[in-house]
Amino acid sequence: MRDTSIRVLGDRVLLRADEAESTQSGILLPESAQEKPQTGVVVAVGEGKRLEDGTVVAPDVAANDHVFYGKYGGNEVTVDGEEMILIDADMIYAKITD
Repeated sequence: MRDTSIRVLGDRVLLRADEAESTQSGILLPESAQEKPQTGVVVAVGEGKRLEDGTVVAPDVAANDHVFYGKYGGNEVTVDGEEMILIDADMIYAKITD
């Protein structure tokens, strides 16, 4: 399989969602019963949103940022066999810092 080169456009962000985890008691739930994770890692960022006057406002995130995003935001895409999420930058609510 060949590697795919992705160039994210506009004010979009490509995320790798964090994996769903087991319950506190250690029970692993089937994938269909798990809620979608709402945190992920930024893989790629578009140039930003173009305003009416032509200026471009870059997103507040960069590659490798760990973020919290809207539960139902974005579109699931497959890149080189890996499930990712393509989302509008304004659906990212916060950066997670250690």
